[in-house]
Amino acid sequence: MSLDDTQGTAAPAPALTRQVPLHFKRHNFEAFCYDTIGCSVMYNGRYQVQKAADEASPPKPAGDYREGWGSAELGISNFPAPAEVRWKSKDGTAHEAKVDIAQIFKDELIWHNVPKEAMTDFYSGPVAGAPDIYLEVDDRTINVYTAMFIPTRQPQVPGNKDSDFRKDIFLVWSRTY
Repeated sequence: MSLDDTQGTAAPAPALTRQVPLHFKRHNFEAFCYDTIGCSVMYNGRYQVQKAADEASPPKPAGDYREGWGSAELGISNFPAPAEVRWKSKDGTAHEAKVDIAQIFKDELIWHNVPKEAMTDFYSGPVAGAPDIYLEVDDRTINVYTAMFIPTRQPQVPGNKDSDFRKDIFLVWSRTY
């Protein structure tokens, strides 16, 4: 069992994240478990996922399943203590990890891939809103993703007037145990 959360791999932020820096002071959170046994995720003082010790989580859904993700806990102030994750992988090996969301998002930048000229003026001041942060436990791997609703000047789907936004999902951090 490992409680070392510093060995994960951080992904580089998209170039537009640094070119058009949007900051956040609050975030939303959701955790998902796939192909695990007895998975539990504690974050912000409560269980985000709590399965019975012998309860198996289903495999990942087919297709682009992350497009259906949304956050269950909203408006969390940056940043509570690290997420505590306990689970067994499919082979029955027990794992424990602390995932330090504060360290992963230490610059408090919202990851996005939208040029400034394509964005509507959707915020004022130094804070642009609350991004979604997702923690995914998949067999032996923990992945942290983020997404943010960014209003755009033009529809993103031609002919669909209700598609005037982007909400790209980015892999931010990963570790296999």
